[in-house]
Amino acid sequence: MKDKLSVSEEVQKIDMQNYYKFQAKIYDATRWIFLFGRNAILKKIPLDREASLQILEVGCGTGVNLRKMVHLFPNATLTGLDVSADMLAKAKQRLQPYQNRVTLLHEAYQKGETKFAGKFDVILFSYCLSMVNPHFNQLIEQTLIDLKPDGYIAVVDFHDTPSRVYKKFMRSNHVRLDGHLLPILYQYFSPTYSRVRKGWFGIWEYMLFVGQKKGN
Repeated sequence: MKDKLSVSEEVQKIDMQNYYKFQAKIYDATRWIFLFGRNAILKKIPLDREASLQILEVGCGTGVNLRKMVHLFPNATLTGLDVSADMLAKAKQRLQPYQNRVTLLHEAYQKGETKFAGKFDVILFSYCLSMVNPHFNQLIEQTLIDLKPDGYIAVVDFHDTPSRVYKKFMRSNHVRLDGHLLPILYQYFSPTYSRVRKGWFGIWEYMLFVGQKKGN
């Protein structure tokens, strides 16, 4: 049985739903400016592209990554989760031609859920974990349950910034930049690819990480 959302998790879920009511309208037109590495992380997944894979994207948004993975992994079955109905409405439109291979779910990814246990070959977080605070670690821990024994996690996200002003600005947009994601990813996964790169003018850094569950 899954755990109930804590009060802080429920508040954050509602905040995200409200935030993306407007953002869904402009998301695809604006996010290319600073959401770097989304194409690169998909190409670093070290699995046979012709295999019949099961792939989950947490925080799938408007479905940009899912549509790319439909073509990159032509025999894969994909699942997308998001807490924003407005973002999922955009994803449903984008992915309508592929509805036989893509399932979209309006729900939070949370610790204690058992319905996905051992199901997925890959779980992708694309600019999602830095917005899940302070319980981002619980989502990473949940992937250990939902991945197959030889499964992979793939993460592309904001990493850190030397600017206190920019850090404060991003915090006002629900994003944490403290270099906090890589340490816990290294704790639970053996990296096959890990990089930290600079965004515009070095104002911020973003990270790319692909790792296999430890013990394999």
